[in-house]
Amino acid sequence: MGKENKETGDEVDEMSLDGVEKVDAEAPEGSLIREATFVGVLCSAQLMTQAGLAQSIAPLHYIGESFGISNPGQLSWFASGYSLTVGTFILIAGRLGDLFGHRRFFVFGFLWYALWSLLAGFSVYSNQVFFDCCRAFQGIGPALVLPNAIAILGRTYKPGKRKNMAFSMFGACAPNGFTLGAVFSSILAQMAWWPWAFWIFSIVCFFLAVAGLWVIPHADMPNLDASHSIWQRVDLAGSLSGMTGLILFNFAWNQGPVVGWETPYTYALLIVGVAFLCLFVFIELRAKFPLLPFKALSTDAAFVLACISAGWSSFGIWIYYIWQFMEDSRGQTPLLSSAQLTPTCVSGFCAAMTTGIVLNYCRPSTVMLCAMIAFTLGNILISSAPVHQTYWAQTFVSIIVMPWGMDMSFPAATLILSNTMPQEHQGLAASLVNTVVNYSISIGLGFAGTIESQVNDGGSNPLKGYRGSWYMGIGLGGLGIVIAASYGLSTYVRFKREPPENEHLE
Repeated sequence: MGKENKETGDEVDEMSLDGVEKVDAEAPEGSLIREATFVGVLCSAQLMTQAGLAQSIAPLHYIGESFGISNPGQLSWFASGYSLTVGTFILIAGRLGDLFGHRRFFVFGFLWYALWSLLAGFSVYSNQVFFDCCRAFQGIGPALVLPNAIAILGRTYKPGKRKNMAFSMFGACAPNGFTLGAVFSSILAQMAWWPWAFWIFSIVCFFLAVAGLWVIPHADMPNLDASHSIWQRVDLAGSLSGMTGLILFNFAWNQGPVVGWETPYTYALLIVGVAFLCLFVFIELRAKFPLLPFKALSTDAAFVLACISAGWSSFGIWIYYIWQFMEDSRGQTPLLSSAQLTPTCVSGFCAAMTTGIVLNYCRPSTVMLCAMIAFTLGNILISSAPVHQTYWAQTFVSIIVMPWGMDMSFPAATLILSNTMPQEHQGLAASLVNTVVNYSISIGLGFAGTIESQVNDGGSNPLKGYRGSWYMGIGLGGLGIVIAASYGLSTYVRFKREPPENEHLE
C-alpha cells in the first residue's frame, strides 16, 4: 500500500524489492541485472557530463587552430562556456523535474544534448563564436539530465548502504567520463577530424535518451493545487533573476582575461551580475514557492556547499592547466596526455567504492575534509613539478590523488543534502550540489585566467602563468580544508550535545 505525498501528490510506495524503495510508479525490481542497468543509465548522466567537458579540453589546440585562434583567454571559453550553462541551469532543471517528472526531463535533456553536440561539430564550417554558443547550449543538456538523475536515485533508495553505494558509483563516473571523453576526442582529433568527436557524442546521447525511456519507470504526474499558477510554482521571477546574475557574473570573470579588466563592459557586467544576484535573494525570501528556499537550508547545507565550491573550483583549475602543461610545456600530443590521465579511472573507482563503504561508518563531514585535502595536495604536486621531470614522479601522483577529492566530496555532499531534505525536494538537493560543482569549475577558470594573464609576462612565459593559476587552486583547496575542518568540529560538538539517533543528520 502507498501513501500520498502532501506536497506533490506523488504516490509513494513504501514496499521494496531487493532493498530498493519504490517511490515512483514502480522502482527497479526483480533481478540484480535490472537494478544495475537502472543505476548504470542514471550514472551515464555524470559520465557524459564530464566527457562533454573533456571534448574541448583535450583537443583544445586542434580546435583553436581550425578557427585560427591561440589566445589563452579565448581558448578557455571552450570549456568555461560549457560549465557556465551546466552550473547555471541545473537549479531550475531540478525544480522542473520536481513539478513535471524527473524521467521526462532526463530523456529531454539527453535529446537536447544530442542536438547541440551535433551542431557543435558542424560549427567547424562557421567560426569560434558559433562554436562557443553551441558549447553553451550544449551545457543545458547535462544541466537537465544531472539533477533529475540524482533525484530519481534519491527518491528510489532509502538511506543506507545501497543508497551510499549508488551515489558513490554516480560519483565514480566523473573521472571515468572525463578520461573517456579525452581519449576518444584526442584519437579523432589526431587521426581523423575533431568534429567527429561531437557527432559520435551526439549519437550516444540519443541512444541514452532511448535507454532512459526503457529503463526508468514511468511516474504519475503530481497533483498540483490549481489555486497557484505554474509560473508561481516554477518561481519565474526568481529563476530569471538568478540565472541572469549567475551568467553575467561568470561571463565577466571569464571575459576579463580576454579583453582586459580595463575594458568598461567587463566590470560593468560584474556589477550588474551582483545586483541581479541580490535581487534573486530578495525575491526568494518572499516567494510563495522559492526556487532556493533559504529558510529550509540548514547549517549543514551551507558548510557543504561552501566546501564543494572551494574544492571543485580548485579541481577546475587543476584539470584545465594540467593539459596545457603536458601539451605546451612538455610538448606531448593530446592522445599521450589522455593516456597519462587514464589512472584517474582506477583511482576514481577505488575512491568511490571506498567512500561508499566509509560513509557507513564515518560522518560525511570527515569524508569531506579528506576530499578537500586531496584537492589541495593534487594542485601542490603538479604546481611544483619540473617540466623535464619524469611523468612517474609528481605528475602521476597528482593524477592519482585528485580523483579522491572528486569522488569523496560529491557523494558525501549529495548524501548530506538528500538525507536531510524531504522527498519532494530531492530535485532541489541534487540541483544544489551540481549547480555548485559545475558553476565552480567555470568561475574557478575565470579566476585562474585572470591570474595567468597577469603573471605570464604578456604571453612570453606561459609556464609562469600555469603555475600562478595552480597557486590559486592551492589557495582554494586550502580554503576548503578550513571550511571542512570547521564543519567537522561543529558536527562533533553537536553530536555530543544531541541524542545518537540524530547522527545521520550530520
